[in-house]
Amino acid sequence: MSYKIAIASGKGGTGKTTVSVNLFKRLNERQGTKVQLVDCDVEEPNDIIFFCDAEVIDVQEVSQKVPEIDSEKCTFCRKCVEYCEFNAIVVLPTVSFAEINPTLCHSCGACSVACEDDAIIKYYKPIGAIHYYKTKENNGLAEGKLEIGSTMQTKLIRELKKKISDQNDIIIYDAPPGTSCPVVETIHDSDYLILVAEPTLFGLHDLKLMVALVREIGLEFGVVINKVGLGDNDIYEYLVNEHIELLGEIPFSKEYASLYAEGEITGEIPETIHQSYTEILDTLNLKMMHHEGNHHFKW
Repeated sequence: MSYKIAIASGKGGTGKTTVSVNLFKRLNERQGTKVQLVDCDVEEPNDIIFFCDAEVIDVQEVSQKVPEIDSEKCTFCRKCVEYCEFNAIVVLPTVSFAEINPTLCHSCGACSVACEDDAIIKYYKPIGAIHYYKTKENNGLAEGKLEIGSTMQTKLIRELKKKISDQNDIIIYDAPPGTSCPVVETIHDSDYLILVAEPTLFGLHDLKLMVALVREIGLEFGVVINKVGLGDNDIYEYLVNEHIELLGEIPFSKEYASLYAEGEITGEIPETIHQSYTEILDTLNLKMMHHEGNHHFKW
């Protein structure tokens, strides 16, 4: 069984992807450890940007079964409208009009149950694709890419996670930003969650939202503070008051920011940044060692 680590944040731009990619690279450097990076930010997957040597080895289309109304069989009774929880169906009996909006449909099947006239037919509509990449790391990475205009982020993430082999020692899920359904789908079955936050007013506000969500789900988690030195100390007071573990701190560095802009965040990086990731990995190592059945992670 793989040890699953999800990396999330209450807002975009905190450094979630930066942390995900660095942990993936560094864990892969540990001899005998098989690590898979999974980019679940399907609307804007950009982990691949930081792997210039990556090549696509497979692409799998993901489709959604979408219902359609056969107007010749439909009696315009509106039962399907009453059953639909997503307001995806419009039926106007006075003008004999019936239509399902595929962008709102969640393929729950309620309309098929409601219809007594056998007027619901189904077809498959692509919602995105899963891309598998080979890198010089052991297992490479996988990402989901949502079709432009599709609202099926959660379904694509669910299918992406199903495709990932559980034969890896460690799976890292790079979650979408925020606290919405796609984030919940990404993190809900993780063994450990890393929340990346900024020491700013907005960063603390969104961290609080994320902590409330994670506690509702019941996940074990800790916080990495990124861009240390840019804001204030309010976030530290919050962590102490809420008894939240601080996993590590990554100082703000203009040099590191420049490397990020060039897609070079895992190579020759500032020593202070390197030391920060080393400390985070040491903490994670202890957690994985204490996880049932994963004592072989000790290095």
